[in-house]
Amino acid sequence: MERHVDEELKDLNRDILKMGALAQEAIFKSIEALKNRDKELAQKIIADDSNIDNLELAIDEKCIDLIARYQPMAGDLRFITTGMKINGELERIADIAVDIAQRTLEIVDKPLLKPLFDIPKLTAIAQNMVKMAIDAFVNGDSELARKVLLADPQADQLRNVIQKELIEDYMLKDASTAPRAVQLLLIARFLERICDHSTNIAEDVIYMVQAKVVKHHPEKLKNDSVSE
Repeated sequence: MERHVDEELKDLNRDILKMGALAQEAIFKSIEALKNRDKELAQKIIADDSNIDNLELAIDEKCIDLIARYQPMAGDLRFITTGMKINGELERIADIAVDIAQRTLEIVDKPLLKPLFDIPKLTAIAQNMVKMAIDAFVNGDSELARKVLLADPQADQLRNVIQKELIEDYMLKDASTAPRAVQLLLIARFLERICDHSTNIAEDVIYMVQAKVVKHHPEKLKNDSVSE
């Protein structure tokens, strides 16, 4: 017989999935605004952020209410507290999309500094990491969460490539490119931060599923599966 709390936990799962979808959409739109030099879209991302903020608050309240009413133990408690933490991570990811939109507005009326190749690649990595992290939470999949953690070095490496090119091939050779280059540097850094938030979610999922702490202990992922 299904407990009454089980249906409410499923409802919480759906809310966090919705939060994740909104965060992913914000990332996608922010880079589309950059690629297409779409000022109106960038402004809409900024304006729509309040909807995500409101959902974050609603999810937090739901988590607190569940804890107060059911006083859950073990796996249920880990699920609810992990949901609260992931909710916050997703809200911060959406905030970063706003940061990207704001940086886009700074350069949208200026000539494009260079063709955008690596930033869309980094965006694809970030979007995939967010999606995998959310799927790992929704499905309680610690192995998928592990894949998120192992993908992070690729994002760091690509961010470094973007940074090196912008500094050495543009800013140092022609100081007049600095205002536009700095905005692209910041956008690359923002995308890398999205990847970092995704790894935070993945670490929380591993703890939720297995009560195993891998945060601050990446060496645990090199040789052994978290499922062992």
